Amino acid sequence: MYPHERSLVKRLADKPFAIIGVNSDTDREALKQTLKDEQITWRSFWNGGSTSGPISTAWNVQSWPTIYVIDANGIIRHKGVRGDELDKAIDGLLAEVQGTPDGEGGR
Repeated sequence: MYPHERSLVKRLADKPFAIIGVNSDTDREALKQTLKDEQITWRSFWNGGSTSGPISTAWNVQSWPTIYVIDANGIIRHKGVRGDELDKAIDGLLAEVQGTPDGEGGR
C-alpha cells in the first residue's frame, strides 16, 4: 500500500489531508529503516511491537491493514476502503470541506 499512499500524499499536498500510520512491527529499529526505505514521509506511530498494542486496542483494530477515513470533524466516514474506493472516499470528503460538487476539485 505504500506506493498508493505516497501517490495520495503527493496528489493532495495542497489539500486539507493527512495520512497517519500505525505499525505493529516487533523490531522498532528495523521499522525505522523500512520507513526510510519506503519513503514514508507521513507520521507513523509504533503500536508497542504488538498487534494488541495500545493503539490497536483503543481503536478495536483486529486485522491489518485497517483503513479509516476520518472527516474534518473527526468522524469515521469510511472503513476498509482501498484503491479507487479509497480515492473516491477521500475526494468526496475534500469536496465537502472545499464546498465543491462531488468530483470537482479532486483528481
